[in-house]
Amino acid sequence: MRALAIAFWLALAPASAATLDKIEPANWWVGMANPSLQLMVYGKDIAKAKVSLDPYPGVRLVRTDPAASANYLFITLELDPKAKAGSLSLRFADKSEQWVQAYSLLPRAPGSAGRQGFSQKDVIYLITPDRFANGDSGNDDVAGYGDKANRSQPGGRHGGDIKGVMDHLDYLQKLGVTQLWLNPVVENAMASYSYHGYSATDFYRIDPRFGSNSQYQALAHQAKAKGMGLIMDVVLNHIGSNHPWMQDLPFPDWVNGASFHATNHRRETLHDPHLAKADQAKFNDGWFVPTMPDLNQRNPFLATYLIQNSIWWTEYAGLSGLRIDTWSYSDRDFLARWSAALMHEYPNFNMVGEEWSTNPAIVGYWQRGGQPKDGYVSNLPSLMDFPLQEALIKGLTDPESWNSGIGVLYQALANDFLYPNPSDLVVFADNHDMARVMTQLHGDKALWRMAMTYVLTTRGIPQLFYGTELAMDPKSSDHGVLRADFPGGWPGDKGNAFTGQGLDGDQRQALGFMQKLINWRKSSPAVGQGSLVHYVPEDGLYCYFRLSPAQQVMVVMNKNDRAMPLSLHRFAELQGHGKATEVLSGQEFSLAGTLNVPAKTAWVLELK
Repeated sequence: MRALAIAFWLALAPASAATLDKIEPANWWVGMANPSLQLMVYGKDIAKAKVSLDPYPGVRLVRTDPAASANYLFITLELDPKAKAGSLSLRFADKSEQWVQAYSLLPRAPGSAGRQGFSQKDVIYLITPDRFANGDSGNDDVAGYGDKANRSQPGGRHGGDIKGVMDHLDYLQKLGVTQLWLNPVVENAMASYSYHGYSATDFYRIDPRFGSNSQYQALAHQAKAKGMGLIMDVVLNHIGSNHPWMQDLPFPDWVNGASFHATNHRRETLHDPHLAKADQAKFNDGWFVPTMPDLNQRNPFLATYLIQNSIWWTEYAGLSGLRIDTWSYSDRDFLARWSAALMHEYPNFNMVGEEWSTNPAIVGYWQRGGQPKDGYVSNLPSLMDFPLQEALIKGLTDPESWNSGIGVLYQALANDFLYPNPSDLVVFADNHDMARVMTQLHGDKALWRMAMTYVLTTRGIPQLFYGTELAMDPKSSDHGVLRADFPGGWPGDKGNAFTGQGLDGDQRQALGFMQKLINWRKSSPAVGQGSLVHYVPEDGLYCYFRLSPAQQVMVVMNKNDRAMPLSLHRFAELQGHGKATEVLSGQEFSLAGTLNVPAKTAWVLELK
């Protein structure tokens, strides 16, 4: 009889109780500018649960929203500005049981809201963590992750990690850089080619092959103690195909399309007055590759999730900035909302978007403070200056003529009227997605020195790619090859840039050049915050000035294969200055009459 009674009870009982597996974000902070907090709760049949909040002063449960999938539930809380840090008690109940889930509200770090973002005073150093240094060989391979370390494969994981960066902060400090931008380090549990980090499978977890959340936080704190900020690489447009969402979408429209359909990469469709709307949809909603599903930020729950994720990492790690991948591929209205939300929380913050266009009108459209004809309001302070990067390479490699050669640099800066604030653009000679600058300059060391001088002295915020200080030249545009291992990052490396052991003469010379120029820049008010005046190039000679009340600097670039005389009579900024000192060589020059500028040379002259 007892067995029959139990069988009868089981037949009447629910097949299984709801479960709670994860809440994102895992915690929040009191005193945020936006009082609203959305919790994304995941667990089997969790959408069927009833939710209540135990009384907590200053916190109110606004509503709960079940997703289309029964395994997701969205909870909206409102936090009064006077709410105190502590632990909330969220009560969940379904037909068979009930339970309490604690949720932490933390105090903010002092001055968090007023943090200063990166600026023209800084030099950004871009690191591909997997290729920089292996600080912990024990996490090269992690159980449950299929992409195993193999240094012989250009597209494979090589074992670099967060500890490798932490171990060499002294080297970076000596180099003079003041901001570290790491390619994405959140979890990429992909079958292959996972090292680059642009296929997220968990937005809130550092990939264990790079380290841990607490280790990333420690990197930010240790870098700050050495005068360096940390910039996080954020991907809003897509995820990795192994993301758990792809097995159980919260809503059918969480991603754009049920299967792969390629983007046309035509960012012009966002601005074309003669647009065929189907082309714009293909740009915004198409996928990069089959392993990168395209997110639909028009879904309001996803939009809030992405906004809160960026704020969470900024607050958790104490970031000094964000770099946003494939900026314009995301929904345009969402981008306005995302950037406004971040700048509302952190008014002095900085964020740089990757809009890979060499058309300055398209890049300028996205910068904060513009007034485009369509009325779009952007809150993004900075963008990558791809037009100037292209001009730099062309200017140094194309033959000299009336409309080519170094004059292209002048023409590029003359387009600055298209930018609301050109000094906030990030300038660079190369990055992780293009051939290294030495490769682009065909291995010409003199042109490399000219390019580095220009990047570090023109207007804007300079960015260097790891290894550029050694003039690395893998002679390939293959991503796995150009993202080569940094010398000395692995035991047994023949050369070690961190110690100087085993470097050849060219590497030592390049490193010394960069250390001197970058550290001089740190103490230069003219370059760090001054204005720019430039003159039309003549005979392959280009001259520009960086000017502040405390310092005046003249940069002279001779692109020619021979020495050239430079008549000084046309430069009004030289009035009152009789001498100049070249900052790298220490050589002094008279500013009366003419300068004889050596072939393929850039001088940085501090005016006396």
